[in-house]
Amino acid sequence: MKKITFLFTCLFSILVSAQQTDADERAQLILREQKSAQAILEFKANPNTQNYDILYQKLDLKVDPEKYYIKGVVEAKFKALQPMTTVVFDLSKDLKVASVKEGSNLLTFTQNQSDELVIQLKSSLGVGQERSVIITYEGAPPKNQEAFTTSVHFGTPILWTLSQPFGASDWWPCKQDLADKVDKIDVYITAPAVYKSVANGLEISQISNNDGTATTHFHHGYPIPAYLVAIAVTNYQVYLQSAGTAPHQFPIVNYIYPEYYTSVVPQLQQTVPIMNLFESWFGTYPYADEKYGHAQFGWGGGMEHSTVSFMGAFTQGLIAHELAHQWFGNKVTCGTWQDIWLNEGFSEYAAGLVVQNIQGENQFQMWKQNLVNSVTSQNGGNLYLTPIQALNSDRIFSSRITYNKGAMVVHMLRYILGDQAFFAGVKTYLSDANLAYKHAYTPDIKAHLETASGKNLTAFFDQWIYGEGYPIYDVVAEQVGKKVTLTVKQTTSSSTVDFFEMPLEIKLVGTKGATKVIVLQNTQPSQSFEVEVDFPIQSIEIDPNRNIITTSNTGTLSVESLPVKNEQISVYPNPTFTEINIDMSNEQVLTKVDLFDDKGALVGTFREKQFSIAHLSKGKYVLEIATNTGFFHKSIIKL
Repeated sequence: MKKITFLFTCLFSILVSAQQTDADERAQLILREQKSAQAILEFKANPNTQNYDILYQKLDLKVDPEKYYIKGVVEAKFKALQPMTTVVFDLSKDLKVASVKEGSNLLTFTQNQSDELVIQLKSSLGVGQERSVIITYEGAPPKNQEAFTTSVHFGTPILWTLSQPFGASDWWPCKQDLADKVDKIDVYITAPAVYKSVANGLEISQISNNDGTATTHFHHGYPIPAYLVAIAVTNYQVYLQSAGTAPHQFPIVNYIYPEYYTSVVPQLQQTVPIMNLFESWFGTYPYADEKYGHAQFGWGGGMEHSTVSFMGAFTQGLIAHELAHQWFGNKVTCGTWQDIWLNEGFSEYAAGLVVQNIQGENQFQMWKQNLVNSVTSQNGGNLYLTPIQALNSDRIFSSRITYNKGAMVVHMLRYILGDQAFFAGVKTYLSDANLAYKHAYTPDIKAHLETASGKNLTAFFDQWIYGEGYPIYDVVAEQVGKKVTLTVKQTTSSSTVDFFEMPLEIKLVGTKGATKVIVLQNTQPSQSFEVEVDFPIQSIEIDPNRNIITTSNTGTLSVESLPVKNEQISVYPNPTFTEINIDMSNEQVLTKVDLFDDKGALVGTFREKQFSIAHLSKGKYVLEIATNTGFFHKSIIKL
């Protein structure tokens, strides 16, 4: 366990109260992931398991929540990537293997101090050949990683697993390699019949064994890494919901402690609306032909096991975050710890989108401001980790950077691209056949967003993802009649980035509640923009909708006259139906003209002093006129 700004114990022996705040649960979530990261960093990929591709596993398990013990028979099918005479699985030495079979043939095997099960195959395998073995084992799993836990809730025994990232071998023989997911699994859990069993995938059957036990069969038909395989057993009370739209309808199966059933069921009503929102933004739920669900367990926060999130409580933020991970992390997994923002930044922003769409814009602005306050509490912090930073679990799961900055950077991508291009790019990223149910890297999301928007995002990624810090704006407004000149000067909090190129919203506030919000294309450290305002300005608000990570919120009014240079260029006719003409002094040379719509999107670039905008929609636009004497900005109206 590493340091964090909250002081509490990560492992709880009882249910975290349903009244707990999202912030508390989120802090516990981060603590749990920090702890998991420590285990990853201590784990060295087993070179002895790299010569095969794991294809299928059947877990036939016998457990009792009253006993810290497991008996299992696990079938494993694999394909040789190299010539093989032996096959190695990761399995704790605390679990004793009784036999290994290939068909009806008993195989020779050894267990060693490196937590390996080494099996001598009946005959050698060539590259591409497949083989299955059946492993029978039992024992008390080691407790060092707490991957296998027995406890009680209100006096009732409970058993659960939480294997992230490399604890699966503490309770079953597997291949613990993020890069090699099991293509599909079947899980059979035999437990006392008074209890309900939970696992990934769809429940196929539940059969009484007429000996006081029952066997429940689950099938999960999607690629899954070993750490996302999970089971739980206790006296669950099941609450069913349904979600999805035809033909992709599926059940939401909630396994609830009976003593909390009446208080949790109302909270679970949030799940379907959140699921509907996520499907509209991210595409069909990734496991729609199986299920989604929740299972209460004794940790704080939650864990996004594929198809069934284990939950310590049921607040909106926690439900949303863990559900979003089914897309960001389970369906498409970050390829390295340097890319962790692809999992956590997008999942955390998805929780913010829920705030916006369910609680409204005011709450969403408060949500964003809280993130901004956290990020700007320090000057630096790169989102894409360096190789050295990726060796530090605290840095990997930094609340300020990975979660808060990650979520705000995702929001800024939405802000500069617009909703249509942003969500289209995210959908194609998640559905890309080279990424879906596999892995992705930071350039992958960049490429999909660029394709969807037609914009080059290299500068944005260099500044906000690979760089550090944030912009600090100084805005001065000079008003003469209806003409207002806004001078924007930008400095940065970190020397690693000398300028952040962003569209900057400015809210001008006048008498009797009059307001006007304009978007300035801030492309230079010092720029002047000319706009028209029908009222005397009394105050200026910078970034009123909290779309940018910045500490700047208010601007300055000036009584000075308009700079003379803004009178050196005129644009006519204005308003116009079709044609724009630019008039400038003989000393000035036109470089180019960029045309932006009222949302700050670039809609055209011109090289002449006369050009047509007949093809554009009616509305307000801004011309950025680049000359040998500087940049000039003119507002126009297309009729």
